[in-house]
Parts: sequence; C-alpha cells; structure tokens
Amino acid sequence: MSRVAVVGGGIAGLATAALLARDGHEVTVYEAHDGVGGRAGRWDARGFRFDTGPSWYLMPEVFEHFYRLMGTSAAAELDLVRLEPGYRVFFEGRTEPLDLVADREASAAAFEAIEPGAGRRLEHYLDSAEETTRLALDHFLYNDFSSPGTLLVPPVLRRLGRLGRLLLQPLDRFIAGSFSDDRLRKVLGYPAVFLGTSPSAAPSLYHLMSHFDLDDGVFYPQGGFREVIDSVARLARRAGARIVTDARVTSITVESGAARGIVHVDRDGAAHEVEVDLVVSAADLHHTETALLPPESRSRSDASWRRADPGPGAVLVMLGVHGDLPQLLHHTLLFTEDWAANFDRIFGDSPSVPDPASLYVCRASATDPSAAPPGHENLFVLVPVPADPAIGRGGIDGGGDASVERIADAAIAQIAAWAGVPDLADRVVVRRTIGPGDFESDLNSWRGSALGPAHVLRQSAFLRGRTASSTVRDLYFAGATTVPGIGLPMCLISAELVAKALRGERGAGPMAEPEVRRVPA
Repeated sequence: MSRVAVVGGGIAGLATAALLARDGHEVTVYEAHDGVGGRAGRWDARGFRFDTGPSWYLMPEVFEHFYRLMGTSAAAELDLVRLEPGYRVFFEGRTEPLDLVADREASAAAFEAIEPGAGRRLEHYLDSAEETTRLALDHFLYNDFSSPGTLLVPPVLRRLGRLGRLLLQPLDRFIAGSFSDDRLRKVLGYPAVFLGTSPSAAPSLYHLMSHFDLDDGVFYPQGGFREVIDSVARLARRAGARIVTDARVTSITVESGAARGIVHVDRDGAAHEVEVDLVVSAADLHHTETALLPPESRSRSDASWRRADPGPGAVLVMLGVHGDLPQLLHHTLLFTEDWAANFDRIFGDSPSVPDPASLYVCRASATDPSAAPPGHENLFVLVPVPADPAIGRGGIDGGGDASVERIADAAIAQIAAWAGVPDLADRVVVRRTIGPGDFESDLNSWRGSALGPAHVLRQSAFLRGRTASSTVRDLYFAGATTVPGIGLPMCLISAELVAKALRGERGAGPMAEPEVRRVPA
C-alpha cells in the first residue's frame, strides 16, 4: 500500500484519510491550524459555543453511507435531532412568517393557503425532485466522470431529453412554470445559495435540493457541527491515520511528473520535507494550483481562473444574546422584496453589498441548551456578499474592519425589525464577525469565497474538475472546490471518489458498504 499525504484537515481531508487508512494505506493529514475542521470551525466565548461554518445537516443518506463504510453509523457517532419545523421564512413587507416542515401534506397545505392549486403542484415538484435526487446519487454524485461509459446506461439514456432541459433551463424559470406567488418561488429557489449561486444561474437540475429539506427533513447534531468533524477525525485515527496540526503545507514536491512529497512548516517556522507515494490535496483548488504546485505542473491558466465564478462571499456574525428569542426558529431566513436585484448585487458584473440583504440566521440554542449560558441565546448570522477580500476582515466585539462591522450592524437591525425584536442590539453581550478577508487569509479561499466555486452549468458535474490531476500523476483532489461540489455531504463524497480512484473502481455509484455482522441474541 501507499504512503499518502493529505493536505488539509477539513471534513474532506479527514474523510479521505479515514477511507484510505481503512483500505490499508499509510496516511498522514497535515493541517495548518492548531485544530481540524476547516470551514467547519467552532468559537467559544463566555459560555457561548458557535459553529463558524456549516449549520444545515441535510442529505442524511450520504452521512449514513460514509459512517457505514467506516463500520459504524450516524446514530452511533452523533446525537441527531430532527428539526420540526425545519425552518422559518420572513418576507420583507409581510408580518406573518412561513414555517416549513418535512411533511408532504403539511407543506402542500401551506402552499395551498398562499396560492390555490399550489399544494398539488408542490406534490409534483417534490416527486420530480425525489426522482432527480435518486438519479444523481446513482449516476452523477459518486462519479468522477473519468469513464464516459458510466453515463451510457439505460436509466440515464432514457432520461436524456429531460436531463437536457433540466441542465439548460435556469432554476427560477423552472419554478415559475409551476408557482406564481413570489413567496413560494423564493422558498424553492433559495437553495441555490447553498450551491454558491443564484436561482437565475443555477441549472434547474438542482431543484432536487427541495427533496432534502421538504422530504428528508433538516437535522442537527447535538453539540454542534464540531461533533461531526470530531467523529470523522476519530474514525480516521481509529483506522490508523495520523493527524498533524500546526503543519502548514507550503509546496507539493513533483518529480518526473509525479507527486512525491510535501514540504510543511511547523509552528516554530521550521520546514520539514516528507516523501510519499501520492498526495491528496483537500485544500482550496486554486490555492493548490497557484501556491503549492510549481508553475509547469498547473492544469489551469490564470485566464481560466479569471473567467471562473467563485461563488458568494459572506459576512458571518456570531452573537451571544441576553434573554429568549422565540421569534426565531433554529433556522430562519429573511428574504427581500427585490429578490433579483439582491442576487445581482452579489453575483452581477458590478457587485456591491446588498442592503437589506436576504440573509440567514441560526439559533442553535433553540435546540441545544449547551450552545449558550442559561438565560441567553446563540445566534449565527450569514450575510451573502460578493466574493471580495477587500470587503474586509472581522473581529471581536466590534473590532473588525469598519465595512464588515457596518454589514453586521445592518443585519442586526434588519433581524430586529423583521422578526419583531426591537431591542436585539441592546441585548448582545458577545459579538464576533468574520469577513471575506478572513476566508482568504485563514482558509486560503479563492477570492474570499465562503463556499467554493458556484454550481453554474460550466462548473457542475464533469465540468467542475476531476478527482485526479490531469497534469501530475499521483496527485488527487478532495473538498468543496472539486467534484462533486459544495457542502459537507459533497465533501464526504469527494473523499470517497479518491478512495474509489485508488481502488481502481470506475463505476458511477457509491462504494459497497461492508456487511454488518450481527451477534445472535
């Protein structure tokens, strides 16, 4: 078996290490920071605990599959709570929010109350989303597209016409074909933001996202998303992988066209050369290509990166708040009236920070009492902004760059007004902000992107990238910036794609799960 260096200790790097170590490889993860997690970070302050990255546990089937590959289960590793309702939406100019639940009958009734006939059409919409999800899981998501024959199979060929329409028609137009009310269109279109783009730019294939929140349901791991990261790290170590922190990789060694090592710098600034048989970079792909590889080994030109879409940036605001906030659920979304203009300010040719913004609020303390001290609440606010590090960096208790703090102040005022919490700002006792500049400097995120390259058509599926480098042998990629894409479930799948490649498996579906031996009672 091979000696493997994994660059980056986010969930993709940890999952890659776990799967490869399970297969018998000698694996070491090199993480630049003093702890693992990457974008899925955690911040503790004065009894408050904040997730500083992912906060939606969707696609439980993908998590369960990974855990089963490692000989365990999500139930054994995590204390998962199903959120009911899954989330709440406030609409600008309207006093009554809309609560969404993962129940076909209840969702249909809620849609019907807003638009006659919409309940029945939602049933058809979710049927289509479910069918598309199954097709994606079986043929696309666990596919690195290195073998064209994986797509020339009857289930795909029979649906070529429909797939073509779903790829070429934007999501917003697909939704508009079934729903007239702007509120319903926004609820079904907003998941495009989870994919780093807008409803007008995302292919309508991604209407499958509604299956995850309105059919599968939304879950939360008690203790926060750090529990997910810790579980994957624990499984990696249990399988035999080593995890080295405070080890910033500065280069990938390429010899005779093959990856043969890495150089990392420790916390004291000392450089260490490590010889390996292959390298898996779970770092940002742009950083890997432009900072870790020698120029002659790069697969993309500077011009191609300039044409690429980095997805949105974000200003994150973590607030410890005195008193209760029943107006907000665990997940709450605030949608502006000028929907299209709002997205255009983030993704358009002349980007600027939207005000007001369509933003997201997580109140983890609604489900997890350990997230805040007694008598207090924990809020995490995400404000989508252009991917531009010049917007600035955040700080603690108002100490960030002025532009970032202004965005945070505006978000707090917006939540206060829309959700009916007029004294929200006065009740804040802990505050921290994170800006696009932090994403760039702390996570090596290209252009300060918060999520990764947008899932527009030219950056989806086989157009997104490859698991194996096209220019350097024995170099592989994992994480949100390569296939299959953005989000914790996709990062787990990207790790599995590396494991499949090293096994020589070229099929389109997930790896077979090991049999669970049951001990007779």
